Amino acid sequence: MTEFSFACTGVRADRYAAGPTLVFRLRVTAAAGARVHALALRCQIRIEPARRTYGAAEADGLSDLFGERSRWGSTLQPVQFAQVALMVPSFTGEIETDLVVPCTYDMDVAATRYLTALTDGEVPLLMLFSGTAFTGDGGFQVEPVPWDREAAFRMPVAVWREMVEQHFPGCGWIRLPRDTMDALLAYRSRHALTSWEATLKALLGDDGDGRGGDRGDRGDDDGVLAPPARDPFRALTGSTGRTDP
Repeated sequence: MTEFSFACTGVRADRYAAGPTLVFRLRVTAAAGARVHALALRCQIRIEPARRTYGAAEADGLSDLFGERSRWGSTLQPVQFAQVALMVPSFTGEIETDLVVPCTYDMDVAATRYLTALTDGEVPLLMLFSGTAFTGDGGFQVEPVPWDREAAFRMPVAVWREMVEQHFPGCGWIRLPRDTMDALLAYRSRHALTSWEATLKALLGDDGDGRGGDRGDRGDDDGVLAPPARDPFRALTGSTGRTDP
């Protein structure tokens, strides 16, 4: 059976992709210069948080994932980053090819929350390979790629940030349920707010004039503002939060 080994030699952000995408440069080696007609690979990429150190600011940003720093000895478990397929073309002995990995900026995804919390340095990744190889000089021979094939790689945090900035310059992204989004849209229209940023700032009481709360709710006829809403969701929906019989 042909012995395969794998190494990742670099990574870059794909500036021409429609969405956030990383391109890893992968080197595949077949032992003894074996002829490979094709290689159908499955690649699982995971983050290994325990293989790097963290500053105080990074630790604060990671507390929702791993808890207090005193518990990290047991909570810094691997985080799934991606799972992709790759078809490697014909080669003899060794080849380098691109492994294209679509990414997400969804903050509900653990890997994204982890990467966003990092300020600099490198991300310790482990690539796990399996698949099917079509080999042989005189004809096709089908062989499995053993499940124990892997390659470690340290991805610069700067590459991740470059990729995010290409698609979301200076911005973040959150996913909301449809009913919450509808209520937010209604609130924005009701108060004639010009942007989503202005809408959220109004709800958070951070609209720049120090008064905060729901500015659209008037207290009495002389135009004095009512007290700020204590609950942003109550301001959003107009609900009292109580169901009377």
